Amino acid sequence: MPINLADYEQGKSFNGDYDKALAQLQKRLSHILVAYIVYRRRAIVVFEGTDAAGKSGIIQRLTSGWDPRHFNVWPIGVPTQEEKEHHFLWRFWSKMPSAGKIAVFDRSWYGRVLVERVEHLATPEAWQRSYDEINEFESQQREDGTNIVKLFCHITQETQDDRFKRRLTHPWKHQKLGVPDFEARDKWDEYNAAFSDMFKQCSMHWAPWHVIDANNKKAARITALTLIADELEKNLPTAPPPIDPEIVKLAKEKLDLDI
Repeated sequence: MPINLADYEQGKSFNGDYDKALAQLQKRLSHILVAYIVYRRRAIVVFEGTDAAGKSGIIQRLTSGWDPRHFNVWPIGVPTQEEKEHHFLWRFWSKMPSAGKIAVFDRSWYGRVLVERVEHLATPEAWQRSYDEINEFESQQREDGTNIVKLFCHITQETQDDRFKRRLTHPWKHQKLGVPDFEARDKWDEYNAAFSDMFKQCSMHWAPWHVIDANNKKAARITALTLIADELEKNLPTAPPPIDPEIVKLAKEKLDLDI
């Protein structure tokens, strides 16, 4: 089914006990990471979306209960000069997760067909061929056993303006706004066209795009974390593995414990 961002602009409030639902989801997610560690699985969680759509807040709550040794959060910004001298996907290969780890991307390789396209940082020929390159890149990860979850957090321009205003009047948040944010705001329609093409070209069955209505922050967090948990659990053994017989033997000898 085609993705229409207008279908994700209702901004409905979360209907329930937010704190309780969040705590339950975080407990579930902590168990999921342990299963990834134990069964040597790996996954990628990609966040893209409109500026001020709350990606960082979702990531913060996603990872709050995770063992930091087994996940990475990669905030993707402007490539360095060295990175610019390579293929645009070069800088992402070293960030792919190893067995037993989850990699979270706060923006990603999709910058090639979004900001680099709209801001004319890549030629039309370069970003147009990047759709196939991205699909192949993700297909390689999937075929190698990496689970891929892609979320796009969407807000209306009215919501974005309101959040910009709130940031500007907050002494500890105004630094989150920069000139590029306002420049991107003036290209709202161009970015929406780029988003639409990205959904059409790069929502494959092995790595589909999931759009989150992020106009209400609490509802968006619960929706996003639920979706991530559901996707990470697919084809994942959830039963705990049996205890190593050698550990059982040592427990009996050293701790007088009959397991």
